[in-house]
Amino acid sequence: MGEKKRETLGSRLGFLLLSAGCAIGLGNVWRFPYITGKYGGAAFVLIYLVFLVILGLPVMVCEFAVGRASRKSMAGALKELEPAGTKWHWYSGFAIAGNYLLMMFYTVVSGWFLKYFFEMIGGKFTNMSPDQVGAAFGGTVGNPVSLVIWMVVVIVIGFATCFLGLQQGVERITKFMMSALFVIMVGLAIYVATIPGAGEGYKFYLKPDFKALVNGNGAGGHGLWDTIYAAMGQAFFTLSLGIGSMEIFGSYIGKENSLTGESIRVIGLDTFVAICAGLIIFPACAAFGVQPGAGAGLAFVSLPNVFNAMGPVAGRVVGGFFFLFMAFAALSTVIAVFENIVAFPMDKFGWSRTKSVLINFVAMLILATPAALGMNIWSGVHFGAHIGSIDALEDFIVSQNLLPLGSLIFLCFCMHKKGWGWKNFIAETDAGNGIKFPKAKAIQFYLKWIAPIIILVVFVAGYFDIFGAK
Repeated sequence: MGEKKRETLGSRLGFLLLSAGCAIGLGNVWRFPYITGKYGGAAFVLIYLVFLVILGLPVMVCEFAVGRASRKSMAGALKELEPAGTKWHWYSGFAIAGNYLLMMFYTVVSGWFLKYFFEMIGGKFTNMSPDQVGAAFGGTVGNPVSLVIWMVVVIVIGFATCFLGLQQGVERITKFMMSALFVIMVGLAIYVATIPGAGEGYKFYLKPDFKALVNGNGAGGHGLWDTIYAAMGQAFFTLSLGIGSMEIFGSYIGKENSLTGESIRVIGLDTFVAICAGLIIFPACAAFGVQPGAGAGLAFVSLPNVFNAMGPVAGRVVGGFFFLFMAFAALSTVIAVFENIVAFPMDKFGWSRTKSVLINFVAMLILATPAALGMNIWSGVHFGAHIGSIDALEDFIVSQNLLPLGSLIFLCFCMHKKGWGWKNFIAETDAGNGIKFPKAKAIQFYLKWIAPIIILVVFVAGYFDIFGAK
């Protein structure tokens, strides 16, 4: 179990694409476009980018630093670095629980995209009316057998990749998927730009209207605070920070490159995919008269209608590639988080990779099934009007609680003397070539006191948003 036996990634590119693959997921290509449409397009995007820099970047650097300094997964990272007598490591169990909870509903939704890819290229949606497309999505969610089958396919792909090993499985397959994802996205964005009528979509997406936003009547009727809060929440959601999903990959790399530079590259790739998804969806919606703020059904109801309007051949090709890139984005996150889940008992209990994969495979099949059944035959299982179904409860625990509070713990652990401390953090972060972390007193003060307050505001405001008076 010593450091010599620990697996490592084979290349810097593998680390960047794996970390980006973990960050790039449904938060970018599904949630980002519809929440951007809901909160006013370009103005929301600019505010979101600000919070990526002032919140997302420092927390990501913290996770990578904890991983690289400890050379352990969340099973032992905090305990390895914490001062004697402190209890920071108590969070480790909550962090790994967050990974399980995330995958319990994420694998179900990921299965939707795989299913839609095969149905789109198979021509299922060709010549369907908008009502029939909507009914088809209802049939997908309402069919427990279909949901469970596609959920199992996703779980098999994820754990089979982990079974092959860190370099031969996780790194190699994620490299392929991420490379294909970038090529497909750029190709789709170029194609959509040639469609007549796409210009209004670019205008909505790229031209901010701050005057309307400040006056409280921005696009969608949302004011400045609503938009700021939504942008802060999206910054946490899209990067999956706070539950150790990034920390594990920090533990697999050497000290050749500084962690600030690596984090900027990962966030840059994550942001590129999110922005590019908007460059595909908003112009396409504008060209065919579809509302961009149509909610979660945008990908599964609105966009198939857009693809149908392109014609029977072009629609199947463009739609097939669109759902393929969505599936790759989802699967890259599944594989990355599964690797974290597999590594935990390997570090904690000394399990072999094979044993950890097999036991976690069975566990995930069991744990993910309630979310799939909660959308149909267990739809009567409800957690109040404010939360709702089983998958919504799992999402609430992760997105509303563990991501912001976990980010707060990583930040405080790295900044304060009663944790790992600023000096240790800086020494680890700045080791290697590349961009160094800013050390100005104002930056240190901000990260110690102001950033945690912002994170707490996100946490508390989220509760008001969910449970407050409507």
